[in-house]
Amino acid sequence: MADQGTIERGAELLRLHRDPKLLSVVNVWDVISATVVAAVEGTTALATASHSIAATYGYPDGENIPLDTMLDMVGRIVASTSLPVSADLEGGYGDPAETIRRAIGVGVVGANIEDQLRPLAEAASNVEKMMKVAAEEGVDFVLNARTDAFAKARDRDPAESLKDAIERGKAYLDAGAPLVFVPARLNEEQVETLVDAFGPQRLSMIAIPGNPSLARLEELGVSRVSFGPMSQNVALTALQELVEEVQRGGGVPRTMRMLN
Repeated sequence: MADQGTIERGAELLRLHRDPKLLSVVNVWDVISATVVAAVEGTTALATASHSIAATYGYPDGENIPLDTMLDMVGRIVASTSLPVSADLEGGYGDPAETIRRAIGVGVVGANIEDQLRPLAEAASNVEKMMKVAAEEGVDFVLNARTDAFAKARDRDPAESLKDAIERGKAYLDAGAPLVFVPARLNEEQVETLVDAFGPQRLSMIAIPGNPSLARLEELGVSRVSFGPMSQNVALTALQELVEEVQRGGGVPRTMRMLN
């Protein structure tokens, strides 16, 4: 059974996802990035980015980083804040249910798990098993059940990908997931179709150039928008721009903030 603090943070994270106000989470990858994001007024929850954590340790994305190493960093992030934390745990590292149990053990109260286009029955069964583990731990766990209907089928007709996303998403909701994550560049019509299929505050998206504005996504009934590896790339862009400025004979920009 999870400790009381984890149970309370789980209930709060679920409440934030059910609120008609869009939950926007700028993903973090280590303790200092988590501290900086959490310090901004209006931040109500944190989410980790698996790609970014793997890159921090020198691993390519795709479950190449050992699970112990990933969970160690996630646990450090959880310990650095009083906010609820959702973790990106890729495809579940071979045993999604046990990975969720271990994640709850370090205080995580939500997670992205990719279906990786597994056979639908298998993917839905995994969702059911993960939610059962969360119930055993006493946590209102916010499983952000990710379907790769668009992400891993980019050469397919978008209409077919949309149909697949709906079928898979409904199956995951029926299996107990609180919401479905469809990472893709989606237009308003596609978003409306997904929200109609899943219900309001059941769709999770990623903020990438070309998607509708956050304000519009809120109007459409989207529950959550995250930023994945984009936030780390924004930080790395600023670092590279500093180096470029130094090479031109300049220095630290006046807009720099002392944040650590």
